[in-house]
Amino acid sequence: MRVLSGPAADLPGCSGSGMCDHDWMDVRFLGIAELAETPSTAVVVDVMRAFTVAAWAFARGAEKIVLAESLDEALALKARHPDWVTLKDGPPAAGFDTVNSPGLLRSVDLAGRTVVQKTTAGTVGALAVKEASLVLCAGFVVAEATARLLRTRECGSVTFVVTGDDGRAEEDLACAQYIAQRATGARTDPTEFLRRAGTSRAAAELAQGVRQGAHADDVALCLELDRFPFAMVAALEEPLMVLRPYAVPSLTGEAST
Repeated sequence: MRVLSGPAADLPGCSGSGMCDHDWMDVRFLGIAELAETPSTAVVVDVMRAFTVAAWAFARGAEKIVLAESLDEALALKARHPDWVTLKDGPPAAGFDTVNSPGLLRSVDLAGRTVVQKTTAGTVGALAVKEASLVLCAGFVVAEATARLLRTRECGSVTFVVTGDDGRAEEDLACAQYIAQRATGARTDPTEFLRRAGTSRAAAELAQGVRQGAHADDVALCLELDRFPFAMVAALEEPLMVLRPYAVPSLTGEAST
């Protein structure tokens, strides 16, 4: 994994001023269907499981993740690039190397590889805001790094895209609200946010085996707060939407959780 690093000014939509006063932030929480206009800054949240899986892919050495528009596009990319690793929601399928499960992916060696990901919610949400100046993809596993990156960019409006369950997924909303609070620099106890996610419908369906292509540890892995030290930035690399890890330095004087 090559983690991008540097000042926030190197990212689209960011100023060169570094830290700014984030005692307040204009925040919206919207489902994918509610996105009436392109936001300036978007944080796309899919806790269970797209962006937990993405973070694990980077931790396992992936260079980048291509967010596919459709299963057909993912298969077409695989046909053109046989060394790329394809993954999808649900059970294993022909043409796909693995499934959208952190429990299953954590043992896969992805050193230097390109991953192609297609899911029912997370990748759809990221592609819906692909024209935004800055797109971050997040879950609890990268919550603090995501919040720090928001704190280092120019003050303004941030739209959190709650991808699951047509914008009503409790685990995604809880994570988005937690990141939003941390982005202001406020001391925030994560306990209640993690409890809400752990008792969500998605968590229950994963635990009960309702969702195919799952591992018994998936829920626990999705609730590992700040497991990874990087944020995940998605950007158009024509013609593809590509997700990459981004190292975010610690900020001095910030409040802890």
